[in-house]
Amino acid sequence: MVKKEMDRVVVVLVRARNPNNIGAVARAMHDFGFRHLRIVNEYAVPFETARSAVDASAVLAGAEVFASVGEAVGDCTLVVGTTAVGERALQHPLYALADAGGKISSELAGEGRVALLFGSEKTGLSNDELSYCHWLLTIPMEEQEEIRHPSMNLGQAVAVCLYELVRGRSAVAAGGADKAASAGEVERLTALLTEALEATGYTKRHPANCDEAQVRRLVLRMGVTANDAPIWMGILRQVLWKVGGGGSDVEGKGVKTQLPSGDDS
Repeated sequence: MVKKEMDRVVVVLVRARNPNNIGAVARAMHDFGFRHLRIVNEYAVPFETARSAVDASAVLAGAEVFASVGEAVGDCTLVVGTTAVGERALQHPLYALADAGGKISSELAGEGRVALLFGSEKTGLSNDELSYCHWLLTIPMEEQEEIRHPSMNLGQAVAVCLYELVRGRSAVAAGGADKAASAGEVERLTALLTEALEATGYTKRHPANCDEAQVRRLVLRMGVTANDAPIWMGILRQVLWKVGGGGSDVEGKGVKTQLPSGDDS
């Protein structure tokens, strides 16, 4: 991984409470050559204590604070969540760190920006926070009888993940693939799709399929590119305009579709 690719990696700490852990994360980022740290918290984080981390002052000085995960990853084309798995029922593809490293390198080779999400020390990432992720990674650990769900502390987990990214510095060659849509574009597309589902009456008939997190995961699985995102948003705006203009019976039979010739039997 070359320097310009490393500069497109963002470490996002969600609800991290311990300033020592934040300092340890900053130190790991400094040691491996990463500099973009983002914090998502509903309360003030004691940065003064965290800033005591040796050799990590530059990383902490440049750290950005956000009110939500959506805002923190808005400019990223790939959002990867971390999990210890445990007994949680996952809604995303899950990869071991060794496999995840190659997928992240491929995204960076294509000029994308990658966010690595790490949850709170005690509870990890919530299901709502995970809904912003394209997929998840886990660090394989030895099962031990006395520990029900083994997991690393925050600083260790970040260090291991970043090491995996720099371990093979011969980066995956760019394959000319289209740039993925940013998380901000995905969020706008999610909002438009949700609005269209409501306007056409789908949410009333199938409420179990219309949870905001479910719709967001659906959009992420589509793998929308930066070029395709405005097209999809234009299509959905046209649907909303048509529905609003009385072009469909949203409370009755739904939106009419015209079958191609030869398929109207």
